[in-house]
Amino acid sequence: MASKRARVSAGLLMYRRRGASVEVLLAHPGGPFFARKDLGAWSIPKGEIEEGDDARATARREFTEEIGLEPGEPLIELGWVKQKGGKIVHGWAFEGDLPEGFEPRSNTFSLQWPPGSGRVQEFPEIDAARFFDLPTARRKINAAQAELLDRLVAKLRQG
Repeated sequence: MASKRARVSAGLLMYRRRGASVEVLLAHPGGPFFARKDLGAWSIPKGEIEEGDDARATARREFTEEIGLEPGEPLIELGWVKQKGGKIVHGWAFEGDLPEGFEPRSNTFSLQWPPGSGRVQEFPEIDAARFFDLPTARRKINAAQAELLDRLVAKLRQG
């Protein structure tokens, strides 16, 4: 019996400083399953690592594909977390900001919707991306990914 390979993703957490505070950029998944979900539904921009791909390169590529911007440097290693469904998410952070009037320009995916209708529709992978202060981000982000926020804060305190 073949073992099922755990799904592994990599992503980037953009942050910006606002006085003494830090804000982080989170992405809301597009499509009908997340249309009415808010708290716990947001995520760092991320994507699956294909066999043989480099996690860091995947994180950079996925950020560009989902947000529509090139990520900055340097990248701060945040380690990995395991989500409730078993997916492993590797994360890095970088300091940056969005241009005035920003709208995400993500890839799309096809899905038969409504189910059983035979009608295939295109949906954006990300339908929103915005900065949140840390207390709000902790409520919005997938619960397992909240650890990435804590690690970012700890790294920033270290200097």
